[in-house]
Amino acid sequence: MLPDKTNRGPYMTETTVTRADLSEAVYQEVGLSRNDSAALVETVLNEIVEALTRGQTVKISSFGSFSVRQKGKRVGRNPKTGEEVPILPRKVLVFRASHVLKNKINRALGKSGGRASSAAPAPAAAEPKA
Repeated sequence: MLPDKTNRGPYMTETTVTRADLSEAVYQEVGLSRNDSAALVETVLNEIVEALTRGQTVKISSFGSFSVRQKGKRVGRNPKTGEEVPILPRKVLVFRASHVLKNKINRALGKSGGRASSAAPAPAAAEPKA
């Protein structure tokens, strides 16, 4: 388990999980040496990077998918001057979280994981008088 670096509650915080934190978690959970744990984390991250640079999608079950998407040329606007500025085509990294990850995050934040509304049920219709 990754260390909790803050006591700010379960909501988003200003802390960041680093490579060192991931290596320490592998060391604690798996029992490899610290050097082997760090090497394992580096190997996994490098494999993800290499796959993305080859244009492949990286899917990690119950976590999400990383992919590279091509964005076309478009016209943007300078917010201060209102001047139109061309935005050149580029590739962007996209992460799409799995439903499993989304549900875990929502449960951790105290929200409903499903689509059902948490509002009180509607009152029953009055029965007609005979």
